[in-house]
Amino acid sequence: MKILFLNGPNLNLLGTREPDKYGTENLNDIEIYVKSIAKDMNVEVQFYQSNIEGELVDKIQDAKNKFDAIVMNPAAYTHTSVAIRDAILAVEVPTVEIHLSNIHKREEFRKISLTAPACIGQITGFGKESYKLGLIAVVDYLNKK
Repeated sequence: MKILFLNGPNLNLLGTREPDKYGTENLNDIEIYVKSIAKDMNVEVQFYQSNIEGELVDKIQDAKNKFDAIVMNPAAYTHTSVAIRDAILAVEVPTVEIHLSNIHKREEFRKISLTAPACIGQITGFGKESYKLGLIAVVDYLNKK
């Protein structure tokens, strides 16, 4: 089983960017954490981060027939990207949306996700554990299919 983890804009700044909201661990720390869990589950994971919307769309499109599922933290694109939403729908690769912070407890504009309706589910507000929970959820989903 192969799972692609996609990370959107500014997640490369984790650890230093608003640690009160996003924690003090950087994205590499989270990747190492998730890879260790995935290894125990006998699941292969690959990570990719971009600040560029089109690059994320390209990765989603490229995932078809290469990955069994996607776990994605679209970050700010959650609230603005019809292109990412459309890509998820187009490739029909099961996708779970995740967020470090609880977007439903944040500013009004952050409570709206354009991408979540294209996903099989959304996990939000558990910090780095959102990544672990996303992995567990998507593997469980695939095993039940």
